[in-house]
Amino acid sequence: MITNIPDTNKQHSIDGMNKISWWRTSFGVDETESLKKAVINENIGEGLLTRQLEEQIAKSLDVPFVVMTTSGSVALLLSLMALGIGRDNEVILPNRTWIATAHAVLMTGAKVVLVDVLPDIPVMDVSKIREKITSRTKAIIPVHLNGRSVDMSEVYKIANEYGLFVVEDAAQALFSKNSMGYIGTHSEAGCFSLSLAKIISTGQGGFIVTRSEEIYQRLKLTRTHGVSDVINSSYTHMGFNFKFTDLQAAVGLVQLARVPKRISHLKEVYEQYSSEIKKFSFLDLIPIDISCGEVPLYVDVLCNKRESLISFLASKGIQTRPAYPNLNSASYLGIDGDFPNSRTFETQGLFLPCGPEQSFANVESVIEMLRLFGK
Repeated sequence: MITNIPDTNKQHSIDGMNKISWWRTSFGVDETESLKKAVINENIGEGLLTRQLEEQIAKSLDVPFVVMTTSGSVALLLSLMALGIGRDNEVILPNRTWIATAHAVLMTGAKVVLVDVLPDIPVMDVSKIREKITSRTKAIIPVHLNGRSVDMSEVYKIANEYGLFVVEDAAQALFSKNSMGYIGTHSEAGCFSLSLAKIISTGQGGFIVTRSEEIYQRLKLTRTHGVSDVINSSYTHMGFNFKFTDLQAAVGLVQLARVPKRISHLKEVYEQYSSEIKKFSFLDLIPIDISCGEVPLYVDVLCNKRESLISFLASKGIQTRPAYPNLNSASYLGIDGDFPNSRTFETQGLFLPCGPEQSFANVESVIEMLRLFGK
């Protein structure tokens, strides 16, 4: 079964045309059989299959500890809770990220502090971090949007200098690499998402990786209301129910086996667009360093005629997705200051149809409509 986002299961028709969705992935017979087997074997809640998925992810990412949880958002919240971040603390993050990153901080009672992104790619400008550090700063959350690595060497240098935790939001960077190896795997905690528009999916879901056994044990406790045994434990640690399920793990184990093929397809889709977009004066492909191991989960561009292009492509049955708003636009965060680089990505950013099951024919159809728009 091919899954579109937000449409599901099959292509729809618009004025006799097949609609090309902005994202396409798949769930098929193998997932169905794995779910069936899980039900027959009574693997329903968090149990054996969840442990197997954690072990296989740990092996794939070359990390010792993995903790499955309900979403990438909860992975962030769970990590912050396990690290003791809360009221009277401040956490520094980039202005360009999905609101979940900020909400995780707010849920702990801590304050969100924002820095601008680089002018050419929408990831944290680490040169701006020091000026935002105060006596209340407790952590930095670099966000690796669309598989693009933040300058982690400099982040770690600053974190070590000021005694700060580093929690990586790698929700969009599973299996992307930088010079250190897999993104998200060398900090106190690296947080990943398994939602639908990701390289692998369990519908909803996420996980945390860490190299610290102490943090791992705190993560496991925090995931289950602070207890190690729900029947024979006393209440000594703050936590909540952030548990994964074996039904989700049954799907995840099948999806994980498809990663090499999916990475290859995503790269080919990106290259197919890349070779043509350079010809269009109204589009700039936001670069991704594939040669250094970054995986282009999405194909995102800057367009100085974005609204016109969105409308034009929609009239041709092609769905796109505008970039989400900057965090400083959320009034309840109480953010002051100017973020000029972020503004460019907010107002001109656009996702073109992509995904591990987006056909090359669909991509060519999109490119042909871009040519038509540019005439």
